[in-house]
Amino acid sequence: MTITTQTPETLSSQKTRFLARQNTITNTAGYSGTNLQANLLILPEKYSQDFHNLCLRNPVACPLLGISSIPGNPHKISPTPCIRNSDFDIRTDCPAYRVYKHGKCIAANKRDLLDLWSTNDAEDQRSSENYTAFLLGCSYSFEAALCNATPPLTPRHQVTNTLVPMYRTSLPLSPAGIFTNATCTVSMRPYHESEVERVRDITRPYLATHGEPIAWGWDAVKRLGIRDIHDPDFGDKVEFGEGEVPVFWACGVTPQMAVEAAGEKIDGLVFAHEPGHMLVTDWVVEDLERLKGGIAAFRAKI
Repeated sequence: MTITTQTPETLSSQKTRFLARQNTITNTAGYSGTNLQANLLILPEKYSQDFHNLCLRNPVACPLLGISSIPGNPHKISPTPCIRNSDFDIRTDCPAYRVYKHGKCIAANKRDLLDLWSTNDAEDQRSSENYTAFLLGCSYSFEAALCNATPPLTPRHQVTNTLVPMYRTSLPLSPAGIFTNATCTVSMRPYHESEVERVRDITRPYLATHGEPIAWGWDAVKRLGIRDIHDPDFGDKVEFGEGEVPVFWACGVTPQMAVEAAGEKIDGLVFAHEPGHMLVTDWVVEDLERLKGGIAAFRAKI
């Protein structure tokens, strides 16, 4: 009898979500390599239109992959190809969550949201808390393509088994409703200067998951207003080799910074993923072309 052992990259999206639900994984970099990973923001329904508009006005930093089909229901995401399994629960299927109140993080590394978001048991019933969930593209989604390049361009944090470093910047977002004065967050992967053009070419098609880098090189650190490249705001520090430069992508932690900027304008709790601990969707790389027009365009074609 032949016994096969699956690697994280070859796990199905459903299996990775199950492991997250069981709290047996944390950092999702390298998991379910052909599937698109998602950042998460969940907020009271009354703010959902403002946040939706923020995403539409800032598609590089906040590319939409899915939205709650029914406010208050944690099991249904639209378009349906985003999450196909009926046992899905957005309150448990990320490895870890954050909780915000009035723009401040009041809890981190929560393993689920079951104690904060209760629902009725009946199928498709609205809950007493009518939260709306937004799934947004994540740069982890193109890392399998970087790893499989010839020669490989494996991101440093995968080699060291750490979290990708992320930084607040001074790059402003276009405002929407209550979401004003917010700035973009970026993730960073070091590459040799000679590799930057290949990295750009490989990641460019992934528009639904931030696409190609928005900046690179040591001069970009100052232009982006990054406080200290050796002390990330989220994730882990990485070491630079000789000839390497920082390469920056827009990052899905940006919505959490928009919530911080909104502050007291938001009444009630807001939930998000813990940076680096993503939700793996059922979208696959082959869906990228149709997702170029956004999820509304995708729904029109299915």
